Amino acid sequence: MAGKEVFLSVDTVRGFMADVFTGLGVPGEEAEICADVLIASDLRGIDSHGVGRLKMYYDRIKLKIQKPVTKIDVIKETETTAVLDGNHGMGQVISTTAMKMAIQKAQKYGMGSVAVRNSTHYGIAGYYPLMAIAEGMIGLTVTNARPSIPPTFGVTPSLGTNPLTFGVPTDEPFPFLIDCATSISQRGKIEFLDRAEKPTPEGWAIDQEGKPVTDTKKLLGDLVAGTAALLPVGGAGELLGGHKGYGWAVMVEILSAALTNGAFMEDLKGKDKDGKPAPYKLGHFFLAINIESFIGLDQFKKTAGSIMRALRNSKKVPGEERIYTAGEKEYEMEKQRRKNGIPINENLQKNLLIMKNELGLTGYDFPF
Repeated sequence: MAGKEVFLSVDTVRGFMADVFTGLGVPGEEAEICADVLIASDLRGIDSHGVGRLKMYYDRIKLKIQKPVTKIDVIKETETTAVLDGNHGMGQVISTTAMKMAIQKAQKYGMGSVAVRNSTHYGIAGYYPLMAIAEGMIGLTVTNARPSIPPTFGVTPSLGTNPLTFGVPTDEPFPFLIDCATSISQRGKIEFLDRAEKPTPEGWAIDQEGKPVTDTKKLLGDLVAGTAALLPVGGAGELLGGHKGYGWAVMVEILSAALTNGAFMEDLKGKDKDGKPAPYKLGHFFLAINIESFIGLDQFKKTAGSIMRALRNSKKVPGEERIYTAGEKEYEMEKQRRKNGIPINENLQKNLLIMKNELGLTGYDFPF
């Protein structure tokens, strides 16, 4: 099993990530944005998309399939919409720019939406609705990704894990924020299981015969080879609603690609025609809704909070102590991690040391 886990302070992890990005050529302010997005994931307990993903960005920049300096082109713009081309720069920088544009348009016109093409992995999807929530707005984002999900009754990984993420402000200490893939699990969680040396739960993935795959390391290789697939929310077939997860994944693919004349499905593999590493050409979509254009913000927040409280106070299954609403666990986890630090398992420790040593970041004296 993976070795001893250590905890690093939030400031140390965030500072290290910013320094890694800077060391790779990301301009200072943009490196800070990238680190902010990643640390938000760690703080919220989404270990699949925080510092655990830093080595992925590191490798892609070194392979020159992701550009450390981000150039954003405005392809088309109206009062309430825009289409951006990210030119394979830093997905976090492209996406914060896009959501800021959507928010600014919503502040003036009630709604703002921005679609993006030729981007890269943008980190935790929930970061961007939180930007809208901070301005008293509703936020939504979707993104396509490397092919992972098969169509219902199929086995070929065709669609990305394609998160559909939505958040609103409430009168609670935390917002309602649903941030999840349209697959049962996303690649990042499989990668986390691999670092933790744990098996993949049965029912998450299938092979070319439609049989379960639980060998995590093999699964990661087979996903790249296209010989395994992650199942959509609802699982295999239609009995438990797998066709619904599949349908939502298609919706995300359309919003992420069709609005921008961007790449989709097979063209998101990160390979050129000769099978060599190439940019991923991801697409995103962002929406901001100005609540004040519909109703007073305080009244909206009160109603949204009342809905959450009614759900949490409803009758529980025998033996269960608590009902949660989306965003509540993450709020509580952030309080814990700000106090106790970010967990770093042994395999992740090895990756941090590789980046530290290769970039000459001598200012970090890790306890491993």
